[in-house]
Amino acid sequence: MKLCSLQVCTTFVLLILVPAIFFAQEKDNKETIKLYTDCNCEKSYIRQEINFVNHVRDQAQANVQLFIYDIANGSGGRTYKLEFNGYEDYEGIITKTSFDSNANMTADEVRKGLVKKVKFGLLKFVLESDMGEHINYSINNKGLGTIQDIDFKDPWNNWIFEIFGRARLNKESSRESFSYAIGFESDHVTENWRIRTDLQLNQANSEYTQDDVLYTSERFRYSGDGSIVRSLSDHWSAGIFGGARHDTFTNLDFRYYFSPAIEFNIFPYNEVLRREIVFAYKIGFFHSDYIEPTIYDKLQEGIFNHSLDVQVRYRQPWGNIYARLIGSTFLNDFTKNRIQLSGSTSLRIIKGLAVSFSGNLQIIRDQINLPAGDASLEDVLLQQKQIATDYQLGASIGLSYTFGSAYNNIINTRL
Repeated sequence: MKLCSLQVCTTFVLLILVPAIFFAQEKDNKETIKLYTDCNCEKSYIRQEINFVNHVRDQAQANVQLFIYDIANGSGGRTYKLEFNGYEDYEGIITKTSFDSNANMTADEVRKGLVKKVKFGLLKFVLESDMGEHINYSINNKGLGTIQDIDFKDPWNNWIFEIFGRARLNKESSRESFSYAIGFESDHVTENWRIRTDLQLNQANSEYTQDDVLYTSERFRYSGDGSIVRSLSDHWSAGIFGGARHDTFTNLDFRYYFSPAIEFNIFPYNEVLRREIVFAYKIGFFHSDYIEPTIYDKLQEGIFNHSLDVQVRYRQPWGNIYARLIGSTFLNDFTKNRIQLSGSTSLRIIKGLAVSFSGNLQIIRDQINLPAGDASLEDVLLQQKQIATDYQLGASIGLSYTFGSAYNNIINTRL
C-alpha cells in the first residue's frame, strides 16, 4: 500500500520540522541584557566603559539588576559590595563580588577598579546570552602564575594616619569672616579591634558693620577624642571613650570626659551593608571648667551621665531607610536631658517615580554650660556664643519623576 509520494512526504516532514527547529532556536535565544544600576558612584562612567549591555534607568525594565552598597573600611577608603540579580531570561542567576578602595587611591583608580568588578559580575549573564559565543578572553601573567604563600608584613600594622588643614575667607561690603582648621586623625582596624584618635584646632574670626558700628567675634576651639572598641561576638562589642575640649562658643574653658560603652547589633555585623539595628549604651563622667559663670552660677562641676543610642538602617532594592534615636540624661538630675531623633528615607514608588524624606528633631534640656546674663546683639549677629533653646527642628521632602528614553547609552559631555 503506497502511503504518499516522495514529494508529498518530504513536504509534510518539512512542514513539521522547520517550525519546530525555528521555535527551538527562538526559545534558545536570550534577550539582550538590560542592566539597572543603583549605587553611590559615577553611573555615567559605568555606562561609558560597559557598552555591551543596555543600561536602563528604571528598575522594572531591567532583566539584570545591580545594587552596590558601600561603607568605610579600615584602609581609609570604602568597601563596595556588588550584588547582581537576574530576571526573565536570566532568572535564578545571582552574582556577588566586592571591591576595596584605600586612602591612597585617586578617584579615577577607584572608578576603574569598580568597573572591572562590574564586568566580572556580568560574566555569568553574558555567557548565558547570545553574546556568549562571541567572547574572546585572555589571562594575564598574574593569572597564569600559581598563588604563592607569601608572608606579607604590613609595616604600618593596620594603622591609617591623616593630617589635614584648611582655611576659608569670605568678604562682602558689611561682613568679613576668616576661619581655619588643622587636625590629626588615626585609625587602627582589625577583625577584633578598632582604635581611633581625633585631634583638632579650629578658629573663626568675624566682623560685621551696621550703622558705622563694628562688631567683632572670635571663636576658638581645640579638642582631642579617642576610643578603643573590642568585638566580643557577631552581635556584641564593648569600648571605652575619652577626650578633652576647649570651646569659647560653648563657654568651656576645659572639659574632659570618660565613658565605657557596650553595643548590641540584632543582625550579625557582616550584614551591616544591607541592614542593621544597633543599641549602644554609654555611662560615664565629665568635668567642666567654664570661662564665665553659668546660669546656675557654676565655674566648674563634675557630672555623671548616661545615654542610649539606637540606629536602624536598611539598604534594599526598593530604597533606603535610616533612623537614629539618642536619649541622654544626667544621673544626678533626670530633668537635665536631651532627646535627638533623625532619619531619612528614599523609596521607589512606581516606574520613574521616587520620593525622599529627611528630618531631625532635638529636645534640649541640658544646657548647663550657658553663661549667665542676656545675650548681646553682638553675640546674636555673629553667633559668638551659644544661645539658649528648647529645641531644634529641620525637615525636607523631595519628589522626582523621570521619563523618556530608557535605552540611551550615549555619553556626550560637550558644551
